[in-house]
Amino acid sequence: MRGALAGPRMLLRRLREAMAEPVNAQVRLDKIVVHIASNMVAEVCSVYVLRADGRLELFATEGLNREAVHLTTMRAGEGLVGLIARSAEPLALSDAQAHPAFSYKPETGEEIYNSFLGVPILRGGNTLGVLVVQNRVRRAYSEEEVEVLQTTAMLLAEIIASGELQSIVRPGAEIAARKPLALSGSAIAEGVGLGYAVLQQPRIVIKQFVAEDLKKEEERLDESIVAVRASIDELINSGEDDGPGEHRDVLEAFRLIAHDPGWLRRLREAVLTGLTAEAAVERVQNDARARLQRSTDPYLRERLHDLDDLANRVLHQLTGQPLVTANADLPDNAILVARNMGPAALLEYDRKKLRGLVLEEGGASSHVAIVARALGIPAIGEVENITTLAEQGDAIIIDGGTGEAHLRPQPDVRDAYAEKARLRARRQEQYRALRDQPAVTRDGARISLQMNAGLLIDLPGLEETGAEGIGLFRTELQFMIAPRFPRVEEQVALYSSVLAGAAGRSVTFRTLDIGGDKALPYMGKFEEENPALGWRAIRIGLDRPGLLRSQLRAMLRAGAGRDLRVMFPMVATAAEFDAAKAIVERERKHLVRHGYEPPRDLKLGIMVEVPSILWQLDEILERVDFLSVGSNDLVQYLTAADRDNRRVSSRFDPLSAPILRALKLITDKARETNTPVTLCGEIGGHPLEALALVAIGYRGLSMTASAIGPVKAMLLALDAGEAERFLAPRLAARDGAHSLRAELRAFAEARGVPL
Repeated sequence: MRGALAGPRMLLRRLREAMAEPVNAQVRLDKIVVHIASNMVAEVCSVYVLRADGRLELFATEGLNREAVHLTTMRAGEGLVGLIARSAEPLALSDAQAHPAFSYKPETGEEIYNSFLGVPILRGGNTLGVLVVQNRVRRAYSEEEVEVLQTTAMLLAEIIASGELQSIVRPGAEIAARKPLALSGSAIAEGVGLGYAVLQQPRIVIKQFVAEDLKKEEERLDESIVAVRASIDELINSGEDDGPGEHRDVLEAFRLIAHDPGWLRRLREAVLTGLTAEAAVERVQNDARARLQRSTDPYLRERLHDLDDLANRVLHQLTGQPLVTANADLPDNAILVARNMGPAALLEYDRKKLRGLVLEEGGASSHVAIVARALGIPAIGEVENITTLAEQGDAIIIDGGTGEAHLRPQPDVRDAYAEKARLRARRQEQYRALRDQPAVTRDGARISLQMNAGLLIDLPGLEETGAEGIGLFRTELQFMIAPRFPRVEEQVALYSSVLAGAAGRSVTFRTLDIGGDKALPYMGKFEEENPALGWRAIRIGLDRPGLLRSQLRAMLRAGAGRDLRVMFPMVATAAEFDAAKAIVERERKHLVRHGYEPPRDLKLGIMVEVPSILWQLDEILERVDFLSVGSNDLVQYLTAADRDNRRVSSRFDPLSAPILRALKLITDKARETNTPVTLCGEIGGHPLEALALVAIGYRGLSMTASAIGPVKAMLLALDAGEAERFLAPRLAARDGAHSLRAELRAFAEARGVPL
């Protein structure tokens, strides 16, 4: 076998020499096709490159008419070359002209050639072109020859991806590998970010493809796999995770693949073709990605992520490079690109250098989204395949308001977004000018605008925006970014710092809202068929009272001599609130007995987010000091539409009559008992939705810091009574199941209310 592969290794060495010569791109390609044809004893070798318009263009040939270079083109799917580009699979034929997909191009002179072997030129599983050899005689190409051509195509992929061929591209015929891309995702955090892509898990750039010593490369490959297996075992055994979104089940999948005999066999076979260990891993992963990307099976497509991550670990092990881009390596104007990311990972990066965040996964309600909004970083999520499409250093623009990303944008796109960023900056200046102005509508309705927070880095937003207080402090973020369960003293320090930083403004602490999608890395993960409706929030707190007691004890100690507001999430019955209140009272008495000063004024409330509470409002209002409406969960439960599922999350508009009726019921009931009520869900931070909320009686809204300015500007121009009179008959209409968004927008625009 080793002797039989001397030819392929010689070819790779010659190609490496050709790639190192100081010649222009066309001369380099011409030499490469000559070497391939000679080594494979073929009369023809041709390279077709995929253009931005979707056509394949002949870029170099040995054996066909050279005058056809840059003139012969075909659509993806047209002819045998187009078929390979579309399928991303090799094609070997002894009688090519008998194949139904054969397409004759008279200018090439290929009619005299019968045998055909073509392979896709792949990078990251994406097709960049097609490499072809042809023979006059009818012959069956061996598996070894197919392997050789696939390996050779890897080197061509690097030439194409590097942008070297741009110098020989005709105007209007740009290469697809470097074409500008407009991508769509979901909006996570407002703002426009212009900068350069930084892959959170940087792709290894392979510089040495040809192996000098096959035995040494086999040993390096085996050693790296052993090391990766050991690191995965250590992570699983310790119960910790060292990367974004890698929970125990994902690590278990890594372990299975890392021990898969088929995967290991393919890696070793790739090394035996003459590749270095790094190139072998890249080669095998390219083939797997090309197949799985085209699969319609969601399970197989999900395994693609596992394979990508595992291959990445092996490559980093081989090269000794860190798995994650370090904060010190972050350039100015960085747009961080990641498959997924935990909130702790984002906090490690220098905010001064970070201009945006793009994720393949993770929506507006993900935990990293909350941190991105707190940091004021524009962010978008659910951008399919972005970690493969983006190269390190690519120019990229993201729009956190629309969820759009522009990779390698054209100058006119850059100019348009630069102007949009300048306009947004001017608007933010205008909003800052409103900071000290009370949020009072034109007819005198006073609206309390507060801020959602969860970390100490949020607190400067109070002064910057003029927020009246913190209407929702998400205490679980401290637990999510910590490597272990925070001790009581650590919690006391955080809550004390928050109260001190608020400088007399009210702060409403929400007890731990964990479970479901908010798994703590150091707690056991419970498999549930429907985690959103499962063991989470107050249910965990009441079932594990030690957890809730320690948090409440820390809050009570931090609130000594101060006003303290505590609310409980996911309360579904009045009895659950009674049980939680009893724990608070027990802890308060315990602290007093031990000489601690109690809070000056203690207020307890609940988040209204479980629909069952809507039919227990009378009982609840007899017990609580305040209500806080968690519209994110309440709306998803009312509509049975998972807010993180793109197929259904936008199916129901929160400005539809049924949802507004439910929200109005809460304020109507609270008004009867004079109980304060604040809405702290995402909808309160959008001016149009905030207009509707004021019209149905809400006088307290809590939102991200960046939303306070736009909402206040809207309120100052609004007549709340007129808005109520406009909306009331539409809510009462029998056909009121439709969205009222368009009518509310027309109402605002007709009256000059800024949205």
